[in-house]
Amino acid sequence: MALAINESNFNEIVTKSDKLVVLDFWAEWCGPCRVISPVIEELAKEYEGKAVIGKIDVDSNASITEKYGIRNIPTIIFIKNDEILYKTVGAVPKSTLVSKIEELL
Repeated sequence: MALAINESNFNEIVTKSDKLVVLDFWAEWCGPCRVISPVIEELAKEYEGKAVIGKIDVDSNASITEKYGIRNIPTIIFIKNDEILYKTVGAVPKSTLVSKIEELL
């Protein structure tokens, strides 16, 4: 299951991680976010122990959303050592996300 990341656990889960972190910025009211949500859950299961897969609700976590300049959702960012390595906007195919995870692991 993808981790629910928020302002209280962000530093522990994301900033301090030595693994690849994949963050899905989403909102309940966002149609494309609902489309990609099952894909994010599948990735969380498939990459458990290899990468951290998390979801950030933009409506509840404004400071994180602002920190990464998120203006459109869904936005998925790939971070390692607190550095953004890749960012994609919109509901992309699972194969695109898998390819990028494999490349960055």
